[in-house]
Amino acid sequence: MDATHRLCAFAAGLERLLEVRDAQHLDATWDALELTQAGWEALALARRANTEALEPALAEVDRRLLAVIERCRTFLDPHIVTFRVPELERWQHAAAAALVGARWGVAGLHTVIADIRAPLGRRYFAFLALAERHPEGAWPLFAKYLETPGAHHAFVGAAAQAARYYPGHAATLVALFERIRGDQMLRRFLGPKILESLYVLGDAAALPLYEELLVAGHTDPYLDRCEVTRALVGVRQLTGRVAPSVKFPDPVEPDVVRALDEAKRLFEEERDRLVPVVVI
Repeated sequence: MDATHRLCAFAAGLERLLEVRDAQHLDATWDALELTQAGWEALALARRANTEALEPALAEVDRRLLAVIERCRTFLDPHIVTFRVPELERWQHAAAAALVGARWGVAGLHTVIADIRAPLGRRYFAFLALAERHPEGAWPLFAKYLETPGAHHAFVGAAAQAARYYPGHAATLVALFERIRGDQMLRRFLGPKILESLYVLGDAAALPLYEELLVAGHTDPYLDRCEVTRALVGVRQLTGRVAPSVKFPDPVEPDVVRALDEAKRLFEEERDRLVPVVVI
C-alpha cells in the first residue's frame, strides 16, 4: 500500500472516532482499527522527500486530527486524557510538519524548526523530516545539535541518526558518545543511535571507540541495544577480524560468528530507518 492509500485509510479511521458515543466506544474503535500502528506508519511515509502529491491527503488527515482532538477533550475518562489525547497531539504535530514539507519542501521545514514559538513537537517532527530527507546543506544544523551540550535530547537523537548520511563526520559522533558516556540515561537513549550511524558510515575514526566498548560496553539481550555487539560488528567491518570481548571471550567459537552475522543482517535492515521518539 502506497503513502496516499495509507494516509487515506488513516483519515477514514479518524472519521470513525468522530462517530463514537463515549470514551469506551472510542477506545474499542481505536484498538479495533489498530490506529496506533496505522497512524505512525502513514506519517512516516509522509515525512520523506518528494511528497508533494501527498498534500491533499495530509491536509485531510490534519483536519480530522484537529476535530478528533477536540472531540476527545470532551471526554473526562482518565485513560483517554492520559494516553489517547497525547497520541493524537503527536500525530497532529507530525502531520502538520509533513504538510509543510509537502507544500514548501526543505525551506519550509527549516522555517518551522527555527520558529521557537512553534510547539516543540511540531519543530521536532519538522527536524525529523529534514533528517529523513538529509539535504546536502543541512549538515551544519545537525552538527550544531550534536556539538551543543544540553541540547534537547530528541533533536540530538534525530541529528545522530541523520549523521549516517554525511560521510566524513564520524568524529563528531564519537565526540558526542564520549561526552554522554557517564550519563546513563542519555547513553541508553543516544548510544544506539550514535552506533547505528557509525556502522553505516564505516569510518575508521570509530575504531578506538569500538575497541573500548569491547571491554567496557553495555550488554543487552537485544542486538540493536547491545553496545558490545555493535562494537564487535564494527571492528569486523573495519578490520575483518572477530575480536575477543566481555560478551564473547572466545572469538573463534562458531556461535560467535553466527551471532555477528545475525546482528549485521539486522543492522543492514535498519540502516535507512529513522525512528521518532515521544517528545514531552
